[in-house]
Amino acid sequence: MFLGMPIAFALGAVAVLFMVGFMPAASLDTVTQNVYEEMASITLLSIPLFILKGAAIGKSRAGQDLYSALHAWMHKIPGGLGIANVFACALFAAMAGSSPATCSAIGSAGIPEMRKRGYSGAFAAGLIAAGGTLGILLPPSITMILYAVAAEQSLGRLFLAGLGPGLLLVMLFAGYAMVRFRQEYAAAKKAYAETGARSALLHEENLTLRDRFAALPRVLPFVVLLTGVMVALYGGYATPSETAGLGGVLALALIALIYGVWTPKDLSPILTSTIRESTMLMMIIGMSLLYSYVMSYLHISQAAAQAIVALNLSKWLLLATILVLVVVLGFFLPPVSIILMTAPIILPPLKAAGFDLIWFGVVMTIVMEMGLIHPPVGLNIFVIKNIAPDIPLKDVIWGTVPFVLLMLLAVILLCLFPQIATGFPDLVMGKGR
Repeated sequence: MFLGMPIAFALGAVAVLFMVGFMPAASLDTVTQNVYEEMASITLLSIPLFILKGAAIGKSRAGQDLYSALHAWMHKIPGGLGIANVFACALFAAMAGSSPATCSAIGSAGIPEMRKRGYSGAFAAGLIAAGGTLGILLPPSITMILYAVAAEQSLGRLFLAGLGPGLLLVMLFAGYAMVRFRQEYAAAKKAYAETGARSALLHEENLTLRDRFAALPRVLPFVVLLTGVMVALYGGYATPSETAGLGGVLALALIALIYGVWTPKDLSPILTSTIRESTMLMMIIGMSLLYSYVMSYLHISQAAAQAIVALNLSKWLLLATILVLVVVLGFFLPPVSIILMTAPIILPPLKAAGFDLIWFGVVMTIVMEMGLIHPPVGLNIFVIKNIAPDIPLKDVIWGTVPFVLLMLLAVILLCLFPQIATGFPDLVMGKGR
């Protein structure tokens, strides 16, 4: 991978080399069969369908309209513009299931508005970059789908487990936005008193009730879509794959009705994006499953797990060590790769130590969220830099630091109060095994 080889090919090449060197020659004849059998999962079918749903919403003006509607209702709250961006990111992430798409859709409207109203570049960029990470935590998260497959856990339970921590992060981000706004507002007020230079931050915006309600019609259908998908999934009316298909079709229908996106020319970028991202992910999944099969066949993953157990680390030290490993891997790898490469090794010791793998999936996802907003990979950082090129990269990076600390706080709270993640699934689906 450090030589520039795509992750899927790197995993596949390593797997085949080990098969050639350490497995019977006949095993090479079964490579395609093994990959097919490993990927013949009804859960994996939901991935391209959720990607289609996210692409349809992401290519429309839904993100900007969602942001505008929330801003209209929250502009009177101190830091309301920043808080509106956080909530817009959360809702859009829940509809699209993609962090980069959330950053791009909300940031393209939110960052210019925040800058125009006097917010610092670092604050605006950090807020959107961090808000975008909610795309891999809130359902329908592609990352969680892959974790459910790798850990052999219930996808519905995992989706539900992400809601509590997702809301916790939204509240933490919104709280920080309010505190940071008060600091910047006080500094702007002081500067105005001393120099007479009036910051746009001091300008008070007044929107009428009519303005607020005028912003709702284009947003409500997508909220209904989100609600409908969740009800279908958790009400037992449809499987995750059926729900994904329903969401994709409804998303296409909504953007056709609301934004007039229905011609072949309009749909081409959506379908092209879906095919490209789905192909990339499915290639990575297929090769990683082959990689996992080889590791299991040669007892490498079992030996590694036994070696970890043999260290006799305490339960929480084991967890801390594994999470540090995930953080380090996040410097170089995206969440999808981290899950598929590490799951065979880290999950057995965690299960043996008594950790709930659903709970750990949520904790691991939050830790991987940090990787999306810290260098050198920091995908969301570069998305923000692309849509706001006037903000220096160092400002974008420093702007994300407080949010990384808030994510760390969320992990600590989840360790102290695991019910934040496990309570809702237990309430809806009964106690897990």
